[in-house]
Amino acid sequence: MLRLGIVGLPNVGKSTLFNALTSSNAAAAENYPFCTVEPNIGVVEVPDPRLDRLFQLVKPKKKVPAVVEFVDIAGLVKGASQGEGLGNQFLSHIREVDAIVHVIRCFEDPDVVHVMGPVDPVRDHDIVTGELALADLAVVERRLEKARKTARAGDKDAQAELGVLERVIAELDAGRGAREAGESDEAIAFLRRLGLLTAKPILYAANVDEDDLASGGGRWLEQLRAAVQAHHEEAEIVPFSARFEAELADLSAEERRDYLAAAGVTEPGLDRLIHAGYRLLGLQTFFTVGENEVRAWTIRRGETAFHAAGAIHSDFQRGFIRAETASLEEFVKAGSYKAARELGLVRSEGRDYLVKDGDILLFRFNV
Repeated sequence: MLRLGIVGLPNVGKSTLFNALTSSNAAAAENYPFCTVEPNIGVVEVPDPRLDRLFQLVKPKKKVPAVVEFVDIAGLVKGASQGEGLGNQFLSHIREVDAIVHVIRCFEDPDVVHVMGPVDPVRDHDIVTGELALADLAVVERRLEKARKTARAGDKDAQAELGVLERVIAELDAGRGAREAGESDEAIAFLRRLGLLTAKPILYAANVDEDDLASGGGRWLEQLRAAVQAHHEEAEIVPFSARFEAELADLSAEERRDYLAAAGVTEPGLDRLIHAGYRLLGLQTFFTVGENEVRAWTIRRGETAFHAAGAIHSDFQRGFIRAETASLEEFVKAGSYKAARELGLVRSEGRDYLVKDGDILLFRFNV
């Protein structure tokens, strides 16, 4: 399951975002710093109109969407890497997630306290980014000392590790993240095994004023975009309004459509945030269809039918014979799996077949 950690300074809208995502009030969202201490965890359905189409067409007993786990981590402050504001505890929570959603305040409201005073998304970006980098620097320096001793003894693995660690130090000293030091898949995997915070994929959630939604975010968002680019980050920035999303969560489906239209937006910010998380981690969806259920499954882009079988059950993978597949559009056009097979739209594929986003798969296996 994809696990996204929501981070940022206190009082930027993290807990309000979490509550809207999970349609709950599980996370305290009061107007004061550190109202969240222990991380709140919520499982959220991945919105996918394709699954809805299949459910309406097949009419099974149930519909099972893919899910994402969000972790609302307490607000970081300047000095968190040295333990300020319970920073060490909070940073350890971030190490456990797959990717980071950095929430940054991009709206002015005198009634909502900002721990740093005036609104300044660039300053806020730099504080949190800097604290993550300082925490990583302490980890890398300890590992570097050990690698140097082993490398001097002629250990080739340690020598390769030393080169990666030295690149990380240079990137962190320059104010960038360990992501920039991953010159190969092996190097990136090594950095993630170290649990480096700045090696984790990141996207930004810009909490904008509700009136700025239709225009895409306003002047604060432009400043944030420039700051992200200055740090050599190719990260996606998703504008949303935590207050708007909280109000939207309490409405019926029909009321939601009207509310979105009135605001001049076509899709909730929360949906865009989840989809951005999928893009960030290179994930895609395939579907299984039967009389009992239609279900969405998540795998990485570039993975094969063999990997997809394992996502369902280890027995499917161990006894894999073949995968029968049809595209979503072909399946919908045919109206059923039986009709799609009769029309010759169902293909038989082996274990090395590269699954495409939206494929409908039926696995044949024997154990």
